Amino acid sequence: MTKATSGCLAVVVISATAAVAAPAAPALTAWPPRDTLVQSLAAGIEPILKTQDEATGRFGSQPWICNDQNVLMPLAAAWAIEHPDNPWHHDARLLKAIAAGGRALVEDQDATGRWIFRKKDNSTWGMIHMPWTYSRWIRAYVLVREALEPADRETWERGLRLGFTGIRKYMDGHVHNIPCHHAMGLYIAGQALGEPEWCAAAKAFMGKVVAKQDPGGFWSENFGPVIGYNEVYVDALGAYYHASQDDSVLEALRHSAQFHAAVLWPDGSAAPCFDERQIYHRGIRLGSVGFTFTPEGRGYLLQQLGKHLAAGGKVGAEWAASMLLYGGQGDSIAPAAAGDEATVWIGNRDGLIQRRKPWQWAFSAYVCPPPKSRWIQDRHNLVDIFHDRLGLVIGGGNTKLQPWWSTFTRGVCSLLQHRPGDENPDFRPAIDLTWVPEAARLEDSAGTTRLALTCGGQPCSVQTAVSGDGDLALIYEAPAGQGIEAHVPFLNRGRRLTTAAGEVVRLGEDDLVIPSERLGGGFDYAGLRVGLPAGASLRWPARQHDPYKKDGSSGLGAAKLVAVLPFTTQSRCEVTLHVTPEEVFNGKVFEARDLPLAFSDGSYTKRLDDLGSQFLGGGQIGQWMRFTLPTVPAGRYELLGEFVTAYTYGVIQVSANGRAVGKPFDAYTTGVDPEGERVSFGTVDLTGGETVIEVKVTARNAQATNQSISVRRWLLRQAE
Repeated sequence: MTKATSGCLAVVVISATAAVAAPAAPALTAWPPRDTLVQSLAAGIEPILKTQDEATGRFGSQPWICNDQNVLMPLAAAWAIEHPDNPWHHDARLLKAIAAGGRALVEDQDATGRWIFRKKDNSTWGMIHMPWTYSRWIRAYVLVREALEPADRETWERGLRLGFTGIRKYMDGHVHNIPCHHAMGLYIAGQALGEPEWCAAAKAFMGKVVAKQDPGGFWSENFGPVIGYNEVYVDALGAYYHASQDDSVLEALRHSAQFHAAVLWPDGSAAPCFDERQIYHRGIRLGSVGFTFTPEGRGYLLQQLGKHLAAGGKVGAEWAASMLLYGGQGDSIAPAAAGDEATVWIGNRDGLIQRRKPWQWAFSAYVCPPPKSRWIQDRHNLVDIFHDRLGLVIGGGNTKLQPWWSTFTRGVCSLLQHRPGDENPDFRPAIDLTWVPEAARLEDSAGTTRLALTCGGQPCSVQTAVSGDGDLALIYEAPAGQGIEAHVPFLNRGRRLTTAAGEVVRLGEDDLVIPSERLGGGFDYAGLRVGLPAGASLRWPARQHDPYKKDGSSGLGAAKLVAVLPFTTQSRCEVTLHVTPEEVFNGKVFEARDLPLAFSDGSYTKRLDDLGSQFLGGGQIGQWMRFTLPTVPAGRYELLGEFVTAYTYGVIQVSANGRAVGKPFDAYTTGVDPEGERVSFGTVDLTGGETVIEVKVTARNAQATNQSISVRRWLLRQAE
């Protein structure tokens, strides 16, 4: 057994063997990869400048929000950093844009330096000294102040001093992610504006932040870890350390790096069942500048950035700027839990991730009463299941007012639900339902994990077992006849399933319950064959209560397909998971994201790695994108395309080498279907040279809200 921290039960790794081969990636062996970062920063500047309204100095899209000016920091970094690959160094046009961007912030301040907290959906949350904007604005000021025109410098300083005078007052409050970020900005502002008392107050607050860190390497905002918001603390402490050289924060940064490395899945995402704030987000978590000051953190960054670049991802200008300006350097230690078999404990045996290739699972024993705050989620969805090929398939994080996500319930689930439009719901109603356990305990023995719970005063448990043929079983136990149900929430990975009885079911906007007799003992769903016990049923859609919307509404993207396991007469229910073999396509397959691409004026494209597709947007009928396929031998081929379907997607016509092929394809569906559709466009005669495939938007379904399109793959199969 190897303890990853000293003197506390924090992150413990047991029996890690046979490291998983990483995907082919650029050779990132030392931190920082300065050339890569400078190139990424320089490449991101022109797109930012194109969004600025020269008349107002405002960046971004409508409606304008103060956070749109956060780009001042990377713009100033590009202006300040001298490097052969940075053409923006001391560029006059860039400096003019930066100056105007700061003036725009001053013009929008109220008498205390606050801005209205507006989101892009036009919802507002009152007035705020926006921490993310102030910290970037002051860092931009440090970089360009000597070059600003006197009038601009006076305007900037007046606005910054006004804002940070207000921010100083937050240093007397409790530890939270927002005042932590404020403290970082305040320390830099104290240095830049000659206010040593601000520096002293910020340093004292950061001392409170360090003292508040859990021995497991995270900051809790109620009970147990946050993951995404934990990075806010790490980022703020990192930038603060660069400015202050306050060594007292280094151990906290090390513990955080160990925690974040421990909760990783192989694809670079993080296990969400531990998180009390956010649901699961696909994609690689890159980390922040706070990771650069410890070997464990640099190992995390090297692994994550390598995966990101290998997948074709780009580095954002702000991330690159932060690493270049404020990051540390040195040796690295690779994340520990990367073996074929590994057990990782979180905290004081409060959480566990176990890997038995190709399966991984995470169990959370962090339980507490449902919080009244909309921002702190109920700890009720305690099991995550991950497969190396399919990704996260079960679990996905916590929410509120949604008992169907609960691992166990006792009582009537329909009593707890969110009423559409209710902006101030009772998150802890007095109803005959227990949807959050009162107690939890984790047990691990010989590769079997068991989570023992108390739900409504009754003992319940769930455990795992891997069979000899590689299937995974989830075994749920609870007393019969006590009103207890177990729930297995499957992530939305497609919009149709096939029951074991052979029925194909579409998953749309409408509520759907598939009883046991229709299921026939299980179902196939997006590469996963699920076996269910007698009496089990399926429900769709179990929606998230979105705390970031005042009315809590959410779409189908975060909805779950839930297997409901009743303990009416039986006390044991077993769910089996079998991954079906990948289809072997007898032909050539081309990933759209990896092909040379051209697109029409007025439109834009975006690589969507989480959907495995190339996106075309712009909102216009007639927009197009053209893919150039590698040369194939001359002959007759069947041409097929794979498309993501969604409520914002249009009707398209495909052409090959200038000739329309096949019928128009309507990519509209309710919600978003990442599995999408495979469509045949008939046969094409290829001459052996380059093949150009064009996708043109020709119409829009009456129910669609836009006419975008998202292409996953092109396939060629030799025709008879």
